[in-house]
Amino acid sequence: MRWGRLDGLLGEFMSAWKRVAVLLAIYMCSLVAVAAPASAQVSGAAISMTCAPGQIQVEVKPGATLTGYTTCTVSNPTAYVEKVNIQVTSDGLATAAPGDMYVGAGQDVDFQVVVRANPYMQMQSRQLTVSADVQEINNLPPPNPASSQVNALINIMQFSIVQVEAIEPFVQLMPKTDKNFQFKVYNFGNQIDRMKIGVTENSRDSLEEAGFTVNLPQNVVTIEPNTAPETARVLVRTPKNQGWSDAYHVMEFYAESEFACQNGGCNRESQMITVYVRGVYLPGFEVVPAISMIALAGAVAGRRLINQDEDAEDAWRDSAPGL
Repeated sequence: MRWGRLDGLLGEFMSAWKRVAVLLAIYMCSLVAVAAPASAQVSGAAISMTCAPGQIQVEVKPGATLTGYTTCTVSNPTAYVEKVNIQVTSDGLATAAPGDMYVGAGQDVDFQVVVRANPYMQMQSRQLTVSADVQEINNLPPPNPASSQVNALINIMQFSIVQVEAIEPFVQLMPKTDKNFQFKVYNFGNQIDRMKIGVTENSRDSLEEAGFTVNLPQNVVTIEPNTAPETARVLVRTPKNQGWSDAYHVMEFYAESEFACQNGGCNRESQMITVYVRGVYLPGFEVVPAISMIALAGAVAGRRLINQDEDAEDAWRDSAPGL
């Protein structure tokens, strides 16, 4: 009886111990699963990559650096050190980026991709592609291919350059005369641009105070980049009464980029011309020529009188030889 009871108690003890051991094993496994990093759960090679900003702005105006960049982050979610190869394509533009890098287990590595444009390029957008490929894992070939790719845009920014040329920088006119002044307006920027054109306020006020009439058939022209210039016209009528003297007047024509004014700084170019208005005294006569003619006529008349006096004195002496 005693041995049977002892065997029963021992069996119950062993069963309880087995249950405790199983529960303890399950608990330890759960602790290991919780404590193990997520990277340990990934088997084989793996890589991910992000780049910001997704749009690279590149200035190509005179004096600009011609460069832009984006920052990329390569992430290694595995428990192994990975050797990653970086490849960049930029649709014909020059780039700079690291070729290979090592990324530790569960780590992130940042690098920059720099893009360089050509001077004065036309405004446009091009695509940038950055690829990351796992070449080695713990110094061994990876058991599986692993790569990541990011696409971004390269935006070549617009700029404006305006140039103005006067076809007739100096003009001589009579009073009450109509004249059509012409100016060439050039767009040396990298995109189509609207140009505001006109006569500067100070110049126009001075001309109108002097009696001029100034009119513009149009005040805006649209010009393609780096093409033939657009011809702008200013219609002018000189003063009706100039007075007793000649006068010089200045007219200042300008062209202004609408794009530049909308983006922080107006780009204005101007060109001055001189208008010489001749004074009129009598119909068909001017003061200087008239005075010159009168002086010449006086000199001739005076000379004739002197000659006549000398001839009369000689004749009188001839008629009285004894005297």
